[in-house]
Amino acid sequence: MTYTSKATVLRSALLAATLVLLAAGQATAQAATPHHGIQGDWLYLTVTRGDSRSSDTRGTLLLCDPPQGHAHAAEACAELGAAGGDIDAVPPTSVFCPMIYAPVTAHARGEWKGRQVDYTRTFSNGCVLAARTGHVFALDT
Repeated sequence: MTYTSKATVLRSALLAATLVLLAAGQATAQAATPHHGIQGDWLYLTVTRGDSRSSDTRGTLLLCDPPQGHAHAAEACAELGAAGGDIDAVPPTSVFCPMIYAPVTAHARGEWKGRQVDYTRTFSNGCVLAARTGHVFALDT
């Protein structure tokens, strides 16, 4: 029969609890650290034409510190900056769009001023997309 003192059991329990707390703190720090390695404001933008099963998807990485990676990076970054990174707050342009249903889905995910961005909207056509989001999703050159 092996005898273990209460002090030894208490030390072992305290050590185990300390290790658990250290591991939890390390996991939280790793979760808070971005894994993408990109500095500054950035969004990965995609536009899909057609329904949700469509394979007609185009995408690009928009970097805003300095503006690059996008056909209209400077304009898109300026519009996002004025809107505080909120794509819904980009002022719509006043244009007349045809009433033709040709759906396009815009998706953006990334980081703006340290805040995670995840935006998805389906618009009735490309004209409405451009009118409501400015240069942000203007992926064509």
